[in-house]
Amino acid sequence: MPEVNPLAGQVAVITGAGRGIGAAIARRLAELGALIVLCGRTRGPLEATSAAISRSGGRAEVVECDVADLSSVERLAAQVEHSLGRVDILVNNAGIAEFDRPLHQLPPESWDSVMNTNLRGAYYTMRSFAPLMIRARRGYIVNISSLAGKNALPNGAAYAASKWGLNGLSYSVAEELRAYNIRVSVVCPGSVNTELSPHAGKDPARMLQPEDVAHVVAMLVTQAPQSFASEVLLRPTLKP
Repeated sequence: MPEVNPLAGQVAVITGAGRGIGAAIARRLAELGALIVLCGRTRGPLEATSAAISRSGGRAEVVECDVADLSSVERLAAQVEHSLGRVDILVNNAGIAEFDRPLHQLPPESWDSVMNTNLRGAYYTMRSFAPLMIRARRGYIVNISSLAGKNALPNGAAYAASKWGLNGLSYSVAEELRAYNIRVSVVCPGSVNTELSPHAGKDPARMLQPEDVAHVVAMLVTQAPQSFASEVLLRPTLKP
């Protein structure tokens, strides 16, 4: 018989957990028994995710954090270590995008904003939480990327560049941390039915749903300990 709560006793930190993919991942890992630390820049949506988890019998804590701000991430890591004493799972989901103009029309501040959240933010969180995992000699890091990190994305070049970078970062960090029994995976979904994705001309019912990504993350973090999937490409069955 499979274990009912395979993540019981584990702590999962999820960034961008207030809505969309992050909220779906938080709910799913809570169902599997993990205590969820919900992170994001705005408290209201995080509280809504926490309430949904509580109604389902799960446990969650809310911590406001801006992943683009190193001091904010370091405070988050210190708080988790002080109050919970461990982190078993880190899901880097926070992300922003601009899909409305070609690169030569993109203001430098917009480029910086996308890169600072999508790529620098993942660096900050891994830099801050990896030492806790190294001391425990166990852990799982899942970085939520995109098929835009594999394919051309006209009018979304900065977003694509951030995800290509996140993929390379993930593969490299996976090699650095394997010796400590820490597994690192990257998940690359196609268009997901969230507020972030451009939906023009697409049927939302055929698009990937946030729960589809959450299902993949749950599979990864409950995988047998002797192996890990370094990359998952996730596509809808029917093209939207």
